[in-house]
Amino acid sequence: MSSFLAFPVEFIPFVLLVLMISLSVHEFAHAYSADKFGDPTPRSMGRVTLNPMRHLDVFGTLLFVVVGFGWAKPVLVNPSKFRKPRLMNAIVSVLGPISNLILGFIGMVILYVMLNTGVMNSWSKGASDAVMVFLTLFYNLNILLFILNLIPIPPLDGYRILESILPPRIMAKIRPYEQWTVYILLLLVFIPPLYKVTLGPIFSLTIPITHMFEMIIRAIFPF
Repeated sequence: MSSFLAFPVEFIPFVLLVLMISLSVHEFAHAYSADKFGDPTPRSMGRVTLNPMRHLDVFGTLLFVVVGFGWAKPVLVNPSKFRKPRLMNAIVSVLGPISNLILGFIGMVILYVMLNTGVMNSWSKGASDAVMVFLTLFYNLNILLFILNLIPIPPLDGYRILESILPPRIMAKIRPYEQWTVYILLLLVFIPPLYKVTLGPIFSLTIPITHMFEMIIRAIFPF
């Protein structure tokens, strides 16, 4: 494993492919729902698409590979165009993380079915190993993206959800500090002692979510 990457070097192509799919679906979920709720902004900017080139941020993607944390280009939304701005903005914001949770579950289902039906038995070792690595990364990273994006710090979706829930007078006091929060977030990522007491415990929530998914899948597919 490389000393400066979050993943083994041989996994990097799979990680990039997973991110292309997962981040594109995430941003598409925001754009599509905002478009349906009446905001033309995402469509006018070409974001109502699954084309990764419209969604991926080069630096954010590379950072994900290096430290396991990154981002895509945020979808700009104008909540004033919605019939119920606060409610619909919250829905638009939460649909991105939910799309990753659904993708993670689908990835686990596919891997579980393939492992328990012997569908890969006739495959070469290289092909079966590649599929297993991809699907394992696929469900793990999507569950991670679900958790990560619910953290209530800008520019993450959790903050947009918070905006729609908290009274405007409270948000007015918080907004002046928005420009600094991304730096605080990066400090939490890059300083190990801070990471261990902040983001570490949050990201460890991937474990109970994975276990919950496993229980559901075993109940649905009792092989």
